[in-house]
Amino acid sequence: MLQSIEGVYKNGKVELTELPPDDISEGRVIITFLESKNNQQPKQIMQFGMFFGNQQSTAADFQIAEFHGDSEDTLDWS
Repeated sequence: MLQSIEGVYKNGKVELTELPPDDISEGRVIITFLESKNNQQPKQIMQFGMFFGNQQSTAADFQIAEFHGDSEDTLDWS
């Protein structure tokens, strides 16, 4: 029977964040690394240097181009 228990891999060891079932004292495991929240980069449509030319994009250009919703539609963009 397969059972899943959440844990965290830290400094070469797996620390369980849940208690294992009482009926398991020893057993084989398969560990799957999920995508870490710390390593996730926010997805961007544009990237620095995407449009090659004499003038490179600046951080201010990206802030201006960021989409915050359309005030004329009835959708909630928050």
